[in-house]
Amino acid sequence: MEHNQRVLHLSLEHIGIVGLSLIIATIIGVPLGIMITKYKNLAKPVLNTANVLMTIPSIALFGIMLPVLAMVNLGLGKVPAIIALVLYSQLPIIRNTYTAIKNVPPAVVDAGKGMGMNRWQLLKEIEIPISIPLILAGLRTAAVMNIGIAAIASYIGAGGLGVLIQQGINRVYPEMILSGAILVSLLAIIVDGGMGLFEYLVTPKGIKIQRKLVQWESSLKN
Repeated sequence: MEHNQRVLHLSLEHIGIVGLSLIIATIIGVPLGIMITKYKNLAKPVLNTANVLMTIPSIALFGIMLPVLAMVNLGLGKVPAIIALVLYSQLPIIRNTYTAIKNVPPAVVDAGKGMGMNRWQLLKEIEIPISIPLILAGLRTAAVMNIGIAAIASYIGAGGLGVLIQQGINRVYPEMILSGAILVSLLAIIVDGGMGLFEYLVTPKGIKIQRKLVQWESSLKN
């Protein structure tokens, strides 16, 4: 019973770290993705920076942040873990937002302009609603990726399911390592499936039909 309560506590802790980091990353990444569609000269530097952040190994990033955050007594624990996850989330979120807004059909935008919509109204009423499925796909990628990275954050005292894996390694206890790895994998599968379903439900019917037509055309070519 005590073991089950501990696993539940670690699972909720893991979900909390990933969830909070995803919210912060969305608040930063989506506006950035929208901004670089309007200021095209910023697109390449922003996307390249996000790409570079993605290539930094998580342990190395934690190592870089620890001495910096230690100056304000935040070197260990959840704060550096959340900051790292926010940074890792930027590439899929910014890239998908940028791609989605950029690929809104020009005819639809022109129709909005013809109705007298200003720049803000076009974004709010046309571009964002059409782009939501692809933006959600970026959030889904970031969430699943961060579930795995958050497991490594246990080494800097962030908690979560990585604690089981870490303690299993320290005690040379394969069963504990395996249970931690399985729980992290299950959490990733559940989140991926749940967000995939939500993405499907909010996708406009017209886009669903368009996707099916594209898939049908691709199958004919193959």
